[in-house]
Amino acid sequence: MAENHAQNKAKLISETRRRFEAEYVTDKPEKYDPRDVERLQQDDNWVESYLHWRHNVVDETLKMLDESFQWRKEFSVNDLNESSIPRWLLEIGGIYLHGYDKEGNKLFWIRVKYHIKDQKTILDKKKLIAFWLERYAKRENGKPITVMFDLSETGLNSIDMDFVRFIINCFKVYYPKYLSKMVIFDMPWIMNAAFKIVKSWLGPEAVSLLKFTSKNEVQDYVSVEYLPPHMGGTDPFKYSYPPLVDDDFQTPLCENGPIASEDETSSKEDIESDGKETLETISNEEQTALLKKTNPAESTPKAEESEKVDSKLKTFKKPLSVFKGPLLHISPAEELYFGSTESGEKKTLIVLTNVTKNIVAFKVRTTAPEKYRVKPSNSSCDPGASVDIVVSPHGGLTVSAQDRFLIMAAEMEQPSGTGPAELTQFWKEVPRNKVMEHRLRCHTVESNKPNTLTLKDNALNMLDKTSEDIYLQLNRLLESNRKLEDQVQRCIWFQQLLLALTMLLLAFAVSFFYSLYS
Repeated sequence: MAENHAQNKAKLISETRRRFEAEYVTDKPEKYDPRDVERLQQDDNWVESYLHWRHNVVDETLKMLDESFQWRKEFSVNDLNESSIPRWLLEIGGIYLHGYDKEGNKLFWIRVKYHIKDQKTILDKKKLIAFWLERYAKRENGKPITVMFDLSETGLNSIDMDFVRFIINCFKVYYPKYLSKMVIFDMPWIMNAAFKIVKSWLGPEAVSLLKFTSKNEVQDYVSVEYLPPHMGGTDPFKYSYPPLVDDDFQTPLCENGPIASEDETSSKEDIESDGKETLETISNEEQTALLKKTNPAESTPKAEESEKVDSKLKTFKKPLSVFKGPLLHISPAEELYFGSTESGEKKTLIVLTNVTKNIVAFKVRTTAPEKYRVKPSNSSCDPGASVDIVVSPHGGLTVSAQDRFLIMAAEMEQPSGTGPAELTQFWKEVPRNKVMEHRLRCHTVESNKPNTLTLKDNALNMLDKTSEDIYLQLNRLLESNRKLEDQVQRCIWFQQLLLALTMLLLAFAVSFFYSLYS
C-alpha cells in the first residue's frame, strides 16, 4: 500500500514537471525566474506542496504554479534581503518570527497596531512579508508556521483589506502547505464585518485554521513562555533591530577551531581538532572535574590538574542574576558582561545548573560564530550538577551589543551516551517542542570616563529613542490632530447651523412686520 502511494506521488510529480515545462515554460520562459524553474525540477517537496494544496489535481496545480512563479519574479523573491526593505520597517517590529506554538510550529507575528493604511508604503510591507516567509521557507523547507495576528490596540486606520488579502494569498498560492493555523488575538467588534470577507477569501477548508482568541483562549495554542505580557504570557522578549529577530544562530568557535553544525556529518578534521588543546583554554575533562567532589583516593596529578583549573575559573566573577528554566537555571539571566579592552577582562562565564532528574544535553549558538570562542559549546549536564561555559572574543575581535547567544537544552530521558556522536544524533531526533531555548545579549563594561564625557553620553542616551517610541508618538500626534480637526469641523457646522437659524428667524420677523403694517 505504501509502495503504491509512493509510486503514485512520484508519477504526479513527474507529470507536473513535464507539463509545466511543456505548456508554460517553453512558450514564455521570460515569465519566470530561471532559479524557480530549476528548483521545480530538483525539489520534490516543493512540487508535492503545490500538488497537496490542489488535492493532486495536476491541471489546478499548474495554474497555481504559474501564478506563484509570476509573483515570485515580480517581487524578486529570490533576491530579497535586508537591504531590499526600508530600515524603518525592520525597526518598527510589526512583522517578525519568534517563538513556537504548543505543536512546535514557528510563530509568525503580525502586530497590526503598527500598520497604518498607506498606499505609499504598502508595497514595501508586502515585500517584508515575502522576505520573512522566503527566509523561513529556505531554512525550514516545509515545516508549518502559525500566524499570530495581534489585533490589540488597533483602530479603524489599521484596517487594510488589500494587505490582509495579500497575506492570505501568500499561504493559499505562494507558500502552500505552510499554514498551520492563524491565531487572531483580541479582535475589536468593529472588525467583525471585515473578517467575514476574509473568511470568503480563505475558502471553507482554510476557515477551520482561523482561531479567534482572547487572553484566556490564546494559551490553548501557545504556552505562556512564548506569549508577551499583554497576552497573559511571561516571555521577556522585546523586539529590536539589528540583528534580525531569530537570526541564524550558529555554532561558535570551540577552543580547538570551528565545530561542524548538527546538519553536517562528522569529518576527520573535527575528530583531529578534538585532540588539540591550546594552553590558555579549559578542556571538557577539566570542566567535568570541577563538577565532581575530589576523591582522596585519586592520584596526585589529577588533584593538581583540578587545582589549576579552579585557579583559572577564580579569575571570573560569578554572575548573580539567574533565569530559572524548566530544565536549566542559567546565569546570567539576560546579558553577558564583557570587560573593556582597557580592563583586560575579555572573558565571561555562563553557568548552567541542571534542575531535572535526568541528564540534560545543551548547546550554545551565536549570531556571530566567527567572533567568539565557547567552551564547551555542545555537551551535557548531569542531574543536580552545574557546568561553567567560558565565552571569550576570538582574535581580539570587538564585542557588540548586537551579538546574541542562544542556549538550547533538552532532557535525555533514555541514557544513550553523551559522546559527540550520540549528542549529534540526539539533537537530530529530539522534537522541537521538547527543546528549551534562552537568549542572552552581549554587554561591554566600559571603563571610567571623565565627568564631561559621562554627561555628554547621558545627554545622547536621552535623545536615543527607539523607532517604535517615535512611531507611537507620531501616531498619537496624528490621532490628536484628527480629533482636533473633527472638533473644528463640528464647531464650523454648529456655527453654520446657528447662522441659518438666525437668517430664518430674521426672514420670519421681516415677513411678520410686513404683513402687520400692510
